[in-house]
Amino acid sequence: MAVKEDDVAWVEAEKDYAVGLADGKLVCRNPKGKTLASVPKWLKESETGESLKALAEWLSDHELECQHTVERWMLGSLVIPRDVLSEVWPDPAWQLALRDMVIAPANAAGKVDYEKTGLLRDVDAKRGMGVIDLDGETQWHRAASFTVPHPILIADLDELRELAGDLSIRQVVDQLYRPVAQPTAEQKVLKQINDYAGGKFEQLNFALSVCRRLGYPVRGGYATCRVFENGQSVQARYYVGDEYPESETWTGALVFVDESEHAIAIGDLGAVTFSEGVRMASAIYAKRKVEDDSEAAS
Repeated sequence: MAVKEDDVAWVEAEKDYAVGLADGKLVCRNPKGKTLASVPKWLKESETGESLKALAEWLSDHELECQHTVERWMLGSLVIPRDVLSEVWPDPAWQLALRDMVIAPANAAGKVDYEKTGLLRDVDAKRGMGVIDLDGETQWHRAASFTVPHPILIADLDELRELAGDLSIRQVVDQLYRPVAQPTAEQKVLKQINDYAGGKFEQLNFALSVCRRLGYPVRGGYATCRVFENGQSVQARYYVGDEYPESETWTGALVFVDESEHAIAIGDLGAVTFSEGVRMASAIYAKRKVEDDSEAAS
């Protein structure tokens, strides 16, 4: 790994060595000031080395927590005070999560102005929130609050995707290119979706591993995803199995339940809730075992 010396804050260590962090990895230089290709084992295990490794782990966890928080803001359609944005923006981890996200300003009463959505690029205590609008121009909003809209709520989604592509923008939190889904007329009268049922996993363990990697907790045999929308907390549940961990399993229905554990008709769901439930089910179903023609014939 090529180390940019100017980007490393060196800390004095044993035997006149120095250690630091570069891209989250422990690096070192010898007493002559030469950066080494690898860190000696004794230096890794020294008190200074262990402290920096612990710091690197904390910073990594902090980055993930910032990203998960921004995603929760989006899934909950939460209106966030601009003061909060001003406070967290100086933190590089928060900037990484928030920069280039589509935001929309909201007034003191929490009413969102979706006509002024733009890609967040900067935050200034006096000028407010700096965004790039659909015309590629920088606009500053001094609104009291803002929201990070789910893509299914963004009217100009295609135009914003094109703008982001032109600017070579890559979001850390999946928003612009997040898969979205809307129910069909036939689905709206149902209380469960079976489009993703019948997906085979050779072991339940494999299905559970997929759920963990995708970030969906499993409860009682169901992968779950909770969304707060329109003042209601709804949990999407997708059956992945509840037998022995080593046994075969097949996926089942996707259902949505309220806080009283009652199933909700698809037509009564919010747009974000339905879309996120389908996103979860389709992502897990995509990892199923698919038999090729020779297996099917035998």
